[in-house]
Amino acid sequence: MSDKPDISEVTSFDKSKLKKTETQEKNPLPTKEIEQEKQAS
Repeated sequence: MSDKPDISEVTSFDKSKLKKTETQEKNPLPTKEIEQEKQAS
Protein backbone atom coordinates (compact mmCIF):
# COMPACT_ATOMS: atom_id res chain seq x y z
CA MET A 1 0.00 0.00 0.00
CA SER A 2 2.98 2.31 0.29
CA ASP A 3 3.12 2.66 -3.50
CA LYS A 4 -0.24 4.47 -3.60
CA PRO A 5 -0.15 8.30 -3.55
CA ASP A 6 -1.34 10.26 -0.54
CA ILE A 7 -4.79 11.64 -1.42
CA SER A 8 -5.62 13.21 1.95
CA GLU A 9 -4.87 16.65 0.49
CA VAL A 10 -7.21 15.99 -2.44
CA THR A 11 -10.12 14.84 -0.29
CA SER A 12 -9.91 17.99 1.85
CA PHE A 13 -9.68 20.33 -1.16
CA ASP A 14 -12.25 23.13 -1.24
CA LYS A 15 -13.78 23.49 -4.72
CA SER A 16 -15.44 26.80 -3.81
CA LYS A 17 -12.02 28.48 -3.84
CA LEU A 18 -11.70 27.83 -7.55
CA LYS A 19 -12.69 30.50 -10.06
CA LYS A 20 -15.27 29.68 -12.71
CA THR A 21 -13.76 30.06 -16.15
CA GLU A 22 -15.25 29.92 -19.61
CA THR A 23 -13.46 27.59 -21.98
CA GLN A 24 -12.87 28.95 -25.45
CA GLU A 25 -11.75 27.04 -28.53
CA LYS A 26 -8.50 28.72 -29.54
CA ASN A 27 -7.77 26.65 -32.61
CA PRO A 28 -11.03 25.20 -33.95
CA LEU A 29 -10.74 22.63 -36.70
CA PRO A 30 -11.69 24.02 -40.13
CA THR A 31 -14.38 21.40 -40.80
CA LYS A 32 -16.35 23.52 -43.28
CA GLU A 33 -13.26 24.17 -45.40
CA ILE A 34 -12.36 20.49 -45.40
CA GLU A 35 -15.87 19.50 -46.51
CA GLN A 36 -15.69 22.00 -49.39
CA GLU A 37 -12.34 20.57 -50.49
CA LYS A 38 -13.70 17.00 -50.38
CA GLN A 39 -16.67 17.99 -52.55
CA ALA A 40 -14.44 19.85 -55.01
CA SER A 41 -12.17 16.86 -55.66
